[in-house]
Amino acid sequence: MKSHYDVVVVGSGLGGLVSAIILAMEGKSVCVLEKNNQYGGNLQTFVRNKTIFDTGVHYIGGLDEGQNLYQYFNYIDILDLITLKKLDENEFDIVTFDNDPIEYKHAQSYEKFIEVLVEQFPEEEKAIVTYCKTLKEICDSFPLYNLKQGKPYYDDTAMFKLPAKEYIYSLTNNKKLQAVLAGTNFLYAGDGERTPFYVHALTVNSYIESSYRCVNGGSQITKALIKRLKENGGETYKRHEVVDFGFDDGKITSAICANGKEIKGDLFISNIEPKLTLKLVGEDKFRKSYTNRVHKIESTIAAFSLYIILKPDSFKYKNKNFYHFRDPDKVWDVHKYTEESWPEGYMMSMSIKKNMGDYGDNITIMTYMHYDEVKPWVHTFNTVANKNERGQTYEEFKDEKAEKLIKELELKFPNIRDCIQEVYTSTPLSYRDYIGSNRGSMYGYVKDVNRPMQSFLSPKTKIKNLLFTGQSLNMHGILGVTIGAVVTCSEILGKDYLLNKVLRANGEEEIIVNNMR
Repeated sequence: MKSHYDVVVVGSGLGGLVSAIILAMEGKSVCVLEKNNQYGGNLQTFVRNKTIFDTGVHYIGGLDEGQNLYQYFNYIDILDLITLKKLDENEFDIVTFDNDPIEYKHAQSYEKFIEVLVEQFPEEEKAIVTYCKTLKEICDSFPLYNLKQGKPYYDDTAMFKLPAKEYIYSLTNNKKLQAVLAGTNFLYAGDGERTPFYVHALTVNSYIESSYRCVNGGSQITKALIKRLKENGGETYKRHEVVDFGFDDGKITSAICANGKEIKGDLFISNIEPKLTLKLVGEDKFRKSYTNRVHKIESTIAAFSLYIILKPDSFKYKNKNFYHFRDPDKVWDVHKYTEESWPEGYMMSMSIKKNMGDYGDNITIMTYMHYDEVKPWVHTFNTVANKNERGQTYEEFKDEKAEKLIKELELKFPNIRDCIQEVYTSTPLSYRDYIGSNRGSMYGYVKDVNRPMQSFLSPKTKIKNLLFTGQSLNMHGILGVTIGAVVTCSEILGKDYLLNKVLRANGEEEIIVNNMR
């Protein structure tokens, strides 16, 4: 470990690692500090009974050659280090409902997406075509989403005021089609009263363009990022939890770790959730109006996940994801469950490993869970590095929830219980402790169509040498966080300069650099 770095990155989630690579590629000395035993944030995997489970990354979009995530990953040179499996092109996502045997299909490529949905809703072609046209128009309004120069998207506030539910419902009176078009909203914690259509569009567009699963889990992305970072001279240190910052003359001078080490630097990038960053740095270092604003931003709902280890050769691998809802009229309201009605919907996916045959070895089921449900145990903390038991009542709580979720799964897959070898669970507390998200939040901060600009945070802070990155800034997900890291690094390197570097790496025509940042 050096005595001083050009850049110190706190937190090794995707945003932190991508930022670190970009700056290391520019010749800066970079150090990444991670509190956990494992790098990667939401890219982390865990192993039970020799079975690999993903904690957050179930599939990735936009990775066909020339597409947006492909170009960003190509720029940081990790594509040849990750192994991917393309999901079923005719039905990569399936939306289903209670008392309806039909599986409603989302297909890859807009042409195929329209074709498959029109087959299932032959009288709704106009609505489906219009929906796809609007998706693409909205996505075209975000320059970095398309690797283009342009004014910041937040100059156009009109698109932020278009509600997702209201727009989709305006296209058709067919209740089932309305629900099918919105049926993957677990990907962004869709809320019918608040979610803007742009959030829906930016999320689902990349999956429609192409959808892939990571072979052997999302942690291979982390390994690829760290490999490239080290090749460019960067350094990473796990079990280095930052608990304080040195400060002098209005600037941060060092990150102070729980193990007593003090890492000095010129620039500091926090990949830790902004609310937590403010507490670490010291809220007195910021204007009160700023800290109040950050603390008032609501975090998205948390999740409960069920991880099933399957008996050998008992359940065939499904190269697709399932989104199931009890009631098509309540697709936007699954988060409004009661103790008796939980769960009102879920997402199910399967992992894939190298040289796997026809049968899968695990299933992950995710549904919403409010943080208040785990209130009795919020003062307990449990990670690999700091092992603590939460007690028998917590285990009973998890067992009860797991059983409810399995019963729901049986309605869709009647023989599933016979295929189960073992089950594991995670609650909002698991996400809070391992990922460092506020209240176990799934996707950073709520984007509210009623207060469109409230949740947007600039990567720049009032402390001159402190920047933010990560899913709480602009958009969550692999693509959103990667673009967010580019935005963060643009504040250091210049937007046009960095965009040209990305375009050049992909053999694209460079933009004309102007003198304005």
